[in-house]
Amino acid sequence: MKYSLPVAYALWAISGFGALGLHRFYLGKTGTGFLWLLTGGLAGAGGLYDLFTLPRQVQEANLRNDVEAALTMGSARSVGQLYDSDTASRYRRPESPEKTILRIARKNSGQVTPGEVAIESDISIDEARKVLDELAKKGIAEVRVRSSGVLVYFFPEFADQSNDFADI
Repeated sequence: MKYSLPVAYALWAISGFGALGLHRFYLGKTGTGFLWLLTGGLAGAGGLYDLFTLPRQVQEANLRNDVEAALTMGSARSVGQLYDSDTASRYRRPESPEKTILRIARKNSGQVTPGEVAIESDISIDEARKVLDELAKKGIAEVRVRSSGVLVYFFPEFADQSNDFADI
């Protein structure tokens, strides 16, 4: 469930500008919700406080909800299902540049360009080129030239039978 700021403010307003604490019950703060209900929102001071802090309270409630959902999914689902979830993907460890490169190579029949790596990861084209050059130095990839003149890093283990390279 995603908490909404307009709904929280609406509940704040219809509960006597926070005096009944309906917005706090909505956000899962039942303890202070009862306190607001019994004391009239701490004689109005709590309602006034909530007027200014409600955006942060909604954000915290959404974060708490996301963490609980991620923990629940982690214990109830397999790792594959966990990573398919939008909520869980926010908590996933970032992929290493090498893994990104290999994933692209597998998808593109062994061919990878620095631009493709930069698009698929959080690194610059220059950083992608450096990582690709290191993989080429280690003999994991080969540097080839497409007939269009574009430099491509080629991973033979992911290659298919077609060849779009010029001999130089």
